[in-house]
Amino acid sequence: MPGTEKKYPFYLKVTVILFGLVLMVYIMNALSGIIIPLAFASLSAILLNPIFNFLCRPRIPRAVSVLLTLLIGVIFFAGIAYLFYSQLAQFGQTFPVLKTRINDLITQLEAWINTRFGVTTDKQVAFIKKALDSSQSKIGSTLDTFLGTLSTILLIPTYIFMLLYYKTLILNFIYEVFAEEHYQRVGEILSQTKTAIQSYMIGLVVEMVIVAILNSIALLLLGVKYAILIGFIGAILNMLPIVGGIIAILLPVLIATVTKDGFSTQIGVIIAYLVIQFIDNNIIFPRFVSIKVQINALISLIAVFLGNALWGIPGMFLSLPVVAVVKIICDRIDDLKPWGKLLGDSVPTRHIGQLWGRQRKKAVLES
Repeated sequence: MPGTEKKYPFYLKVTVILFGLVLMVYIMNALSGIIIPLAFASLSAILLNPIFNFLCRPRIPRAVSVLLTLLIGVIFFAGIAYLFYSQLAQFGQTFPVLKTRINDLITQLEAWINTRFGVTTDKQVAFIKKALDSSQSKIGSTLDTFLGTLSTILLIPTYIFMLLYYKTLILNFIYEVFAEEHYQRVGEILSQTKTAIQSYMIGLVVEMVIVAILNSIALLLLGVKYAILIGFIGAILNMLPIVGGIIAILLPVLIATVTKDGFSTQIGVIIAYLVIQFIDNNIIFPRFVSIKVQINALISLIAVFLGNALWGIPGMFLSLPVVAVVKIICDRIDDLKPWGKLLGDSVPTRHIGQLWGRQRKKAVLES
């Protein structure tokens, strides 16, 4: 009958949804060279938007305001890159000494394994060579992703300029895609998305600086070499939930093992980093990364792994902002609100099945 909605079987709906997801993932992977720099540029443009709004005055041409905003952003990131490069150069000067020390430790470890477990040195070398051969393709893939990311960095400033210059045009397009009665909801979603991303990005930068300072001070007090470089790298890795924190601890422990005798320094590094991570999780992160969109730890971890599988290292850093945007959209659309709750950090004390069962039992008793 006309006007009646046609219902499709559940298996057909699931098949169409899965096919759509597979197609979307394939397209995102195939166009990674375009999407990755565009995604980073979009986040940077939203982060620089308050500066652009301040500089965009009637007497200043729009192109000049965009260029000044872009220049401020480039100077900021160039300063961070210079600090990182200067510390890396110092590390490179003493790398031959570290290489000799690593070879000595490997020789001692081989002798210990031979004495303890009876495994000859030749068998150990053959096992390590086999493991390296099996992981060679993965290492090459990771290296290609890293080099590909470096080659597209020059695209990011260009995208930022275009996004800021055509901001009004893009916003008008988003509004005009939807009917006029949805303008208020579209405006709320855009406003919340902009606020969440700005708060998230600014908070992460502040958090990274504070954690880098705390890491560096702790490593300097413990006498670990290259304290500033390792502290800075640990602060960057700290942005990744759980996985980044583990790698951030292993790196100074490895350097301490190579450069120092005994294990007291390594134990001190582990204790210091655990204390810093506790302070970060309970004081720094809630204070400076107080975004309105809270993502639970399970979804954060899954998002980081999926981002790595899809786009490599850049995908790991893009995953959480993307999930935050998805949650904002899900919270504003009635049919998608259950997904928004699943992504969120609010854990109910009872599930719906328990409440329904109690209500049904109560109804039976009353009858």
